[in-house]
Amino acid sequence: MPTTMTLLPLRDRLAQPVARVPDRTFGIIAGGAALLTMAALLGIAVLLGINSADTFRHFGVLGFVLGTAWDVGSAAFGALPFIAGTMITAGLAMLIAVPVGVLSALYLAEFAPRWLATPLVMLVELIAAIPSVVIGLWGLVVLTPLVRDTVETWVSTTFSGVPFLAGAPVGSDVFTASLLLAIMVTPTIVAVSREVILALPANYREAYIGLGATRWETVVTVVLPSVRAGVLGACILALGRAMGETMAVTMTIGNADRVPTGLFDQGQTIASKIATSFVEASGPEEVGALLGLGLILMVMTLAVGIVARLLVGRSRAAAAS
Repeated sequence: MPTTMTLLPLRDRLAQPVARVPDRTFGIIAGGAALLTMAALLGIAVLLGINSADTFRHFGVLGFVLGTAWDVGSAAFGALPFIAGTMITAGLAMLIAVPVGVLSALYLAEFAPRWLATPLVMLVELIAAIPSVVIGLWGLVVLTPLVRDTVETWVSTTFSGVPFLAGAPVGSDVFTASLLLAIMVTPTIVAVSREVILALPANYREAYIGLGATRWETVVTVVLPSVRAGVLGACILALGRAMGETMAVTMTIGNADRVPTGLFDQGQTIASKIATSFVEASGPEEVGALLGLGLILMVMTLAVGIVARLLVGRSRAAAAS
């Protein structure tokens, strides 16, 4: 009996490393996948930096970022028109998409009956799955003339004295591209925000309604403050897509190499400029400049992601306190 008592713990100790082999193997595989993702991101950044180094060395970082000319003949390249186009179109798209998307998510999660919410959710998911080139084609054929003949004509006529709203309506401009981007990113905001709202425990709502609050007061006072971190993350995710969208914007923005000064001016984003010029680049100088634009867009996207993480973390800390 004493021999058995002393052998059992020893056997258990010998079996423990064997039992941990699957855990360790899975941990190694998962860690390798994470490192591979980080290596791919770092590799893209390094390759863009190496291939655009001559451009930044020749014009300087600020000189290239703040330059407004893009003249292939004289080898003068500046990124400001495309940075401005990217920020303006993405910003206008978010101004339209955020209130529409958040209110739609609240309706689908809190107010809509099940028989109506289910098909609407499926419709939102289908819109999100449409390829961007198809949406861009629809925007070019349908949305562009519609916006030109209705909204742009009325705004430019009624507010002709406002510089930002003046100008002849052309249809293919910053406003149309922003409107199309808003249509494309709204499903992302709706889908993610709805899931976050549905994940909120039901006792949060029930407790407040039990105190005599209405459904609307419950949504404003309890639901929205509790899910603001998730909703903010959804909006930042949509902003990242809006900044990097290519084909739909290329088809509707007009592709003019200048800084937009009005809502109905034609312009270019970084993604649309790369898409329209890279294949036909005339020399290594232009290729380097286009790769420099790609590096700038990557930095802008990473900056948005970092800011999003900080804001979401702060929102979660505030909600927990």
